Amino acid sequence: MPLFSVPKEVAVGTAMLGVAFATGMLAGKRYPSLVFGTPKSSKSIIGKSGPLWQYILDHSLREHPILKKLRLLTADHPWGKMMVSCDQAQLMANLVKLIKAKKVIEIGVFTGYNTLNMALVLPDNGRVIACDINEDYVKIGKPLWKEAGVEHKIDLRIKPAIQTLDELLASGEAETFDFAFIDADKESCNEYYEKCLRLIKKGGIIAIDNVLWSGRVLKPRKDDLATQSIHRLNEKLLRDTRVNISMLPMGDGVTLAFKL
Repeated sequence: MPLFSVPKEVAVGTAMLGVAFATGMLAGKRYPSLVFGTPKSSKSIIGKSGPLWQYILDHSLREHPILKKLRLLTADHPWGKMMVSCDQAQLMANLVKLIKAKKVIEIGVFTGYNTLNMALVLPDNGRVIACDINEDYVKIGKPLWKEAGVEHKIDLRIKPAIQTLDELLASGEAETFDFAFIDADKESCNEYYEKCLRLIKKGGIIAIDNVLWSGRVLKPRKDDLATQSIHRLNEKLLRDTRVNISMLPMGDGVTLAFKL
């Protein structure tokens, strides 16, 4: 396979993302705050509490009623801000459908909102390997997994994600997964990426969340290991010839790595 040859579905998906980014840049010339989508103040045109943000949701969000139910439950949690944004979750689901994924890895489950989001679009014989170390948060979402009829698609592993990834590799599952979503402790993000890259097949996608880290990546402090880890991975991904990438200013920033 030539270095930059990828399956048709991935090529189409990458082109769609390119068009979306170009559109955003053109919009940014008229509305500068749109360029990176991170409001400088609550008065910014696309502030998360602003009218344009609500317009985006009103005209693009197609959320399953049980998924919405879990989102609202999670929003009331003291750590609800850790949840993936609903528009970002919808993009993840669309990518999973686009590449006709059957096997997905999720690193960092929290209440299981994005777990449910991806399980809903997988075929009946699909599965999500959901990795987390805290079952207390997951208990919020598990009843809704069952209510949505997708509980059988979710394989929850309550243990360090590195251990689960190593077990999958040891059992011969390298290059058998279609999609991975990384949203856990940032100090380990590079190790998660490398192991997922071995598990994902060619043409598969790895989504890495929080790559902008509330802007702290611009000037990582020496004592901030999480920010330093994210920044180093961002720099590495830019030069990683094993993947094509798109960094999107969605949520707290998400990078999509398409394995070549």
